[in-house]
Parts: sequence; structure tokens; C-alpha cells
Amino acid sequence: MGNQWVWGLIHLVLLSMFLVATKYTCLGAQNSTRSCHERERLALLQFKDSVKDDFKMLSSWVGSDCCSWKGVICDAATRSVVSLHLRGNYYDGDYFLEGDKVNEYLAELRNLKHLDLSLNNFQGSLIPKFIGSFKQLSYLNLSHAGFSGIIPHHFGNLSNLKVLDFGSSSNDEPWLITSNDMAWVAGLSSLEHLDLSGVNLSQAKNVDTVFYMIPSSTYLSLRECGLTNVDLGLHLNSSKILPNTEHLDLSFNSFEGQLPHFFQNLTSLTFLDLSNYNLSLAWNSVNLLNMIPSLSELHLSGCGLHNGPFSPTYLNSSAHSNIQYLDLNGNSIGGRFPSELMNITSLKVLDLSSNSLNSSIPVMPNLLKLDVSHNVFEHIELVGIWRQCHLKELRVSGNYFGGELISPSSNMSECFHYALEVLKADENKLNGLIPESVGKLNNLRVLSLYLNSFTGSIPKALETLRSLEVLDLSRNRLTGPFPSFLGKLTHLYLSNNQFSGSIPVSIGQLTKLVELDVSLNSLEGVVMEAHFANLSMLTDLYTTGNHKLIFNISHEWIPPFRLRNVQLSSCKILNGFPHWLQNQRKLEQLVLSNASLYGLPPTWLQYMPRLFYLNLSHNKLIGSLINLPFSVYTAILLLQNNLFNGSIPRSVCRSTSLVFLDVSSNRLSENIPDCVENLQNMEMLILGSNGLSGVLPNSLGNIYSSLKWLKLNDNNFNGQIPQDLRKLTSLEVLDLGNNEFSGNIPKWIRNYTSLMVLRLHKNNFTGGIPHSLCKCSNLHILDIAHNNLTGSIPHCFGKLSGMKIVTQYYQQDYEEVSVIDVIQVIKGSELEYTTTMSLVVNMDLSSNKLTGEIPVELTALASLIGLNLSHNHLSGSIPDSIGNMKALNSLDFSDNQLNGTIPPSMAALNFLSSMNLSHNKLSGRIPTGNQLQTLTDPSIYAGNRDLCGAPLPNNCSNPENPPATRSKNKYKKANELRKVWFYLDITCGFATGFWGIIGVLAFKKQWRRRLFMIAEVTMDKVYVAVAVKISKIKRGREP
Repeated sequence: MGNQWVWGLIHLVLLSMFLVATKYTCLGAQNSTRSCHERERLALLQFKDSVKDDFKMLSSWVGSDCCSWKGVICDAATRSVVSLHLRGNYYDGDYFLEGDKVNEYLAELRNLKHLDLSLNNFQGSLIPKFIGSFKQLSYLNLSHAGFSGIIPHHFGNLSNLKVLDFGSSSNDEPWLITSNDMAWVAGLSSLEHLDLSGVNLSQAKNVDTVFYMIPSSTYLSLRECGLTNVDLGLHLNSSKILPNTEHLDLSFNSFEGQLPHFFQNLTSLTFLDLSNYNLSLAWNSVNLLNMIPSLSELHLSGCGLHNGPFSPTYLNSSAHSNIQYLDLNGNSIGGRFPSELMNITSLKVLDLSSNSLNSSIPVMPNLLKLDVSHNVFEHIELVGIWRQCHLKELRVSGNYFGGELISPSSNMSECFHYALEVLKADENKLNGLIPESVGKLNNLRVLSLYLNSFTGSIPKALETLRSLEVLDLSRNRLTGPFPSFLGKLTHLYLSNNQFSGSIPVSIGQLTKLVELDVSLNSLEGVVMEAHFANLSMLTDLYTTGNHKLIFNISHEWIPPFRLRNVQLSSCKILNGFPHWLQNQRKLEQLVLSNASLYGLPPTWLQYMPRLFYLNLSHNKLIGSLINLPFSVYTAILLLQNNLFNGSIPRSVCRSTSLVFLDVSSNRLSENIPDCVENLQNMEMLILGSNGLSGVLPNSLGNIYSSLKWLKLNDNNFNGQIPQDLRKLTSLEVLDLGNNEFSGNIPKWIRNYTSLMVLRLHKNNFTGGIPHSLCKCSNLHILDIAHNNLTGSIPHCFGKLSGMKIVTQYYQQDYEEVSVIDVIQVIKGSELEYTTTMSLVVNMDLSSNKLTGEIPVELTALASLIGLNLSHNHLSGSIPDSIGNMKALNSLDFSDNQLNGTIPPSMAALNFLSSMNLSHNKLSGRIPTGNQLQTLTDPSIYAGNRDLCGAPLPNNCSNPENPPATRSKNKYKKANELRKVWFYLDITCGFATGFWGIIGVLAFKKQWRRRLFMIAEVTMDKVYVAVAVKISKIKRGREP
């Protein structure tokens, strides 16, 4: 019985344990499957719908449990959303969200403690005010996210906030965050980290609040905030200011003079950046290191410092033993190396770049990194590459040493072991061979010798550098085959050299290679899939300018890499368009100009989400433009010199980021779409050499804020220039040549004060040349030839300062696009100017109906290289001062009515190589001497019958009696003979007439009587008619 009772008790206990375990297991299961609050889930979905997510950052936001979504963290107990981590990577373009605002439904996340929206693109939208209602928020990061406007004062309610980051920079323009009053900061009693970099505080009140009302702050950045000394509160009670701050950044503001007193209270400070703080007049700047002995990193870039502050009194090793990083870049430290810096034995990093040092650099045994780039060292030996045994990083670029990079001499104290890992010696005019001794630097990771004049082949010693990751030998004169060594290269730059031969297949073994640039060499051979088989990390590929290099890659091949930038221009791509690029969804730049492409461009191009630069020019592509990427991301689109046809699609107007569009030299037709006013970022619009027609849309004038280049030449446009084009006041180049425009040249063209090229060649313009054109004083090229212009040449053309002295050059490129051309008639031929275009200064008024004399004021245009006034009705003489136009290379006054002699001053035109004065009324001796001696073609002077002298056959035999005088004498004698014959004719005529009538009447009596009777009857009739008339008049007067 007892045993039964015991067993029953055991069963009861076990049953109870089972029930309890089951209860809690079920409850646990219930908790584990419990989803987030429906209200918050819907709010997150509303946010998802309000943004553009091309990179699928929010692809996991499906289903009922939002706590399992990527970037969303919930409280384990309450299942409320407490963290939203949506940081993008906008600058690298890997992934980011985009939208015109942050959806207000996020205000439903009332328990939010962590919010990170940084590095996205919210397109200048205002900072959401509802964030100020998140009372529990402790972390808020809105940096580099495209926000703008005033920081809401509601943020002062976030008393639990520990981290607040609004950081931005000048690269984030046009988005600009501002504040008009910083008093709200006083409410952030828990704040430890505050980053206001790039926030415009220039008009804000109470800026000093950030210094004395945040006692818990350890990190404060006010970089590029537009602050002045007034905002520092120089006379505040220093005991209350930033006592716990460890990191303080006040760089790139407008501070100057005395340092603020509160620096004495920064006992915890380890990082201080005062770059661009003008300390040249600050009496206490030399005590800076004494004031803050805790400093380990100090930036004083661009502070106006000179050698004076560096004296043993202020810099001694005992007082400054904590300084490890010292940045003195961009100051006025000149002459000798500040040897006092050697006393700072704790120094690990020293930046003395962009100063004026020219003496030998001493060895500092504890120093690890030294930057003396852009100083004025005359010899590379002064830097002492082979003496710096302990340095890990040495930068000596931009010193223009000249000479050779010599090896260590036998009497030089060499190092047994070199620690050097980074050596940058770019832009130094070094020449000769790269020495084999570079191989002694066996720890090198980075070797950069960019933009020097090295010759020969790459030394074999580089093969021993097994740690080498970055090798930049671009822009030298190196020859030989492509290097075969491998190492651990991640970046290989060999562009602008003279390497030859093929690219070895072994390059495919560089499994860590990220960038490869072999542009502008003489490489040849075939590039196949095997070259890229293992390059899974490759992002940038540049082979431009290797004309014999052939890409033979299958359309079906799927590359292992994800490229961002591809430039294969002037290489030969077999099999048409390279479809192996189809899965390169991260492409940002694709340059395939002059690459033997043909056929239709693939439709997948328009679905490249990040492609902003596309160059398919100089190929044989056909079809419509409709399949090309006209997206909001497209910034540069170059399609010139192809066979595209059809109209310009309206989809181009979707490309609101478009800056440069060139579709010239194709077969496009119809009108320009009137929606072009949407392209408010457009700077260069090139539509020339097509079959476009119709009148220009008025909306073209609404791109007035940005448009600099407008080229519509060689089309079939007609009508007058629209009035709305007067708003394009930023224009630098306007080319409407070879169209059918009519009407007058508009007077409002004076609005184009920045205009440097005006080409209206071969249209139907009428009327006079407007004097308002003289307001375009920066003109370099004025071409209004082949129209129907009348009137005289404006005398004010002599005030065109751009043709007097060339001091301003117009932009010929955007980014790396520089082949922009203009056609000019110079030396009697149409010439296309590209790279030298900005040097052309030309005036062409030919083939019009201009009258009057050549204005003497034109001879003041001393920079003019071409002047063409031919085929007009100009009269008068050639100005005597034409010899002042020293730069003239081409001069054409033919087919006018010019008279007088050729001015002797023309012999002073030393650059004149083409001249045409034919078919005028010029006279006298042709001047000789200097450059005119080379102009031996008689046709130059043809049609001027009174000219004499070489190269014409008629000599000026009597210098005292020129052809004009001899001609007058000859004409005088001829006239005298004519007079004799004239009087003889009169005498004969009189005699014949007199005797032919009087003689007959004298011998014929009957004829004589009949004549007298007729005369008598006639006289009687006349007398009677007159008498009757007089009688009637008298009766009419009687009363």
C-alpha cells in the first residue's frame, strides 16, 4: 500500500512536470511565432512603396513577420520595431534607396531606438519632422543621404539621443542642410557624438550652444559649416566647454587669429583638426601643443604656418610625447627641413606636402609615414629613399626632380633591411631606366611612378616583389612586352606607354586584380575568355587606343566579374555588340567608340540601372534610338557618327540628369521634341549633321540655367530663331550653320555675354549685322558667311576683346570627353578643328551683300588668325594699319570693289600663309618683303588690272610713272583723237542736212511756194485760236 502511494506520488509529480513543461513549451512556441505589430508592418510596407529600390535592399520585406526582414530589429519581448538599419552605399553605387521624401508612416514606429538612413538618395527632400517624436531614439544617422532644408527644432526633444549624424560635404551638392538657430541642441542632454559636417551654420544663432551645452559630448565635427570667430565664443567660461571631448573637427571654416580660450579645458582631446584656420597672426598658436598635451593627432593643413613656430622653445620631446600624427600640409614652411620636429620622438606620421622645402630630409628612426609631395626639392637624393630604413610609406610626388632614379652608391650607408611598403614618386620628370635596385624594397605593396619619363622595359627585379599589390607606371615611355610577373597585384596601370606584343593569358591568374589599365599602348593580338577566367574581383577594364588589339569573346560567355567601368575604344570587337556585358548590372561607364560595332544595339542596354556614361560613337550601329538608356541616371550619352535613323524619341526627356548628349552625324529626322525643357542639367546638346527639320521649339530656351553648347548645324531647320532662346545666357557655343533659318539676326543676342563661338554659316538671314553683337565681347569665332546680310560692317567689332587677346578658353570637354569640333573656312577650305579648337580665332563675313568700307577698327583684333570678307560689295581702300593684325594666317578680300594701293604694312604679317585679293580695283605696286615673298601665286591678285610687280607678269618699269599714270596719258591721247573725229562728224552732218534741204528749195520754185503757203495757213490758224481764247478769258472777268 505504501509502495502504491509512493508510485502514485511519483506519477503525480511526473504528470505535473509534464503539464508544466507542455505549458511553457507551447507558450514558447507561441512567442516564437508571434509576428510584429500589424500597424508597424503596414508602416514599413508604406515606406517600401514610397522609395525606388533598384538594388533590392528591401526584397526581404514580404510576409507577416516584419521582425524577420533585413534591416529591421524588434524587441524580443514586445515585438516592437526598435531598430531600422537602412544604410546604403550611394557613393560607391553598390546599393542605395532613392525617393523624394521619407514616408510619414514611419512615425508609427514609436519605440524606435536606432534609425540609420545614411548614404541613400532622398533627392533634396526635407528632413522629416516626425523623427523628433521618437522619444526613445538613441542613434540617428542621416548623413550623406541627400536631405536639405532647415534642421527641425523638434530634434531637441530627443533627450535619449547619444549619436546624431547630419554629416555631408561639398560633394553632396545641391542638397544643403542648414540651421537658423542651434538652441535645440541644449535638449540633447545624453548626446555623445555630434557630426554637423557640411551643415550650413553661417546664418544660425546660438552656435556656441554646441560647445558648452553638451557636457557628455566626446565627438564633435563642425567641418565646412561656414563658421567664423564669433561662433567660437572666444570669451566663454572655458570650464564648461567640452570637458570630455576626445575628437574635435573645426576644419575648413573661416576662423583666423587667436585660438579660443576653451582649448585650455580640452584635457581629454586626442584628435584636433584646425585645417584652414588662419593661424599666421595667432600669438598663442605656438602654445597649442602645450595647451593640449593629450593630443595624439593634429591637423593644421592650410593654416598659414611658416618656419617661425618650429623652434626648440615650443616643440620639445617631453612636452609633446603623445603626438603621433602631425599634418602640416599646404602651409608656408620653406627652405630647410624643420629639424625641431625630430625632437618629437613619438611621431609616427608626418605630412609636409605642398610646402616649399628644398633641403635634405633627416632620418627619423620612429617615423613610419612621411609625405613631402609638392615641395621644391631639386634632387631626389635630398629625399634619401635609400637612407630611410624604417619608413613604411614615402610620398615624394610633384617635386619635378628631373634626372634619374639612381641606385644607392657604394659609399652610401645602405639599409640592411627596408621596411618601405608604399613609394609614390609621381610627376617628377624622372628619366632613364627604372633601376634594378627597386627590387631591394622587398616589402613594397604600392609602387607608383606615374607621369615621369622612364624609358626601357620593366626591370626584372620587380618580379621579386611578391607583396606588390599596386603598380602604376602609366604615362611614361616604357617599351617592351607586357609584363609576365604576377605577384598579388590588385591594381595594374600601364597606360600611355609604348608596350607592344600581346597580353599574356597568364594575366588571368591575378585572382585579386581589381583594376587593369593598358590604354594607349601598341598592344596587339587576340583577347579571349581565358584572359579573364579567374578575375572574379575585376571592376575596371581599360584597353582604349590599342588599335591592333582584338576582342574575340563569345556572346554566351558569362564573366566571373562585375565590372563598373569598361573602356575598349579603338580596339576591334568581333561578333558585333559584346553581349557578354549583359549581366554586368553594376556598369557605370561603358565606352566602346570606334570599336567596329555594327547592327542594332541590344535592348538590355536600357535596363542597366547604374549606367551614367555611355559612348558608342564612331561605329556602324543602326536603328532607332528608342532602345538606348534614357534613364534618370544617364548623364553622358555619345552616339555620334553612326547610322541611327528615325526621330529623337520623347523618352530622352526622362533623362533629367543628362548633361551631355551627342547624336551628331547620324540619319535622324523630324523635329526636336518640345519636352526638352525637362533636361535642366543639360550643358552640351550636339545634334548636328542629321536630317532634322522644322522650327526650333520654344521650350529649348527653358534650359537656360545650364546649357553651354548648342550645335544644330547641318540640318534642315527653318523659320526664325525663337525669342525664347534669348534666355540661354550661359551659352558659350552656338552653331546653327548650314540650315534654312531666315529673318534678321536677333538683337537680343547681346544677352550671350559668355558666347565664344557664333556660327550662322549658310542660312537665309537678312537685314543688317546688329550692333548688339558687339556686346558678345568674348567671341573667338564669328561666322555669318553665306547669308543675305546687307549694310555695313559695324565699327564696334573692333571692341571684340576675345579677338584681341585670348585670355579665356571655352570648355572643350566634359569629364574625359574632349573630341568636340567646329568647322571653319580658313585658307579657302573647310577645316574641322577638334583638339585645337579653342586656339582658333576667326571672323568670316563672306558671301553676303555688305557695303561700305572695311572699318579700320578691325585691325585692332590682333589675335585674329582668319579674316574673310570676300564676295561682298565692299569699297574704299584696305586700311593702312592692317599690319597690326600680327596673328593673321589667312586673309581673303576677294570679289569686292576695293580700290587704292595694297598697304606696305602687309609685309609685316609674318604668319600669313594664305591671301586672296583678286577681283577688286586695286592699283599700284604689290608690296614685297618678309612673308609676302612666299605668296607667289599670281591668282592672288587676278582681276586687278592696275596692279603690277611680282608675281604678276606686268612689271612696274617706271617707278616714277606707275601704271595708273601711264594709263591716263594713253587715255588722254586717245581722247584727243576722238575729239577730232567728233567735230568732223558734226561738220559733215551739218553740211549734209543744210544743203540737202536749202539746196532743193533754192532750185525748185513750186516746192518753195507750197512750203510758204503751208506755213502761212498754219500761222493764221494759230493766230485765230489764240485770239478766241483771249476773248473768252476777258469776258469771263467782266462783272
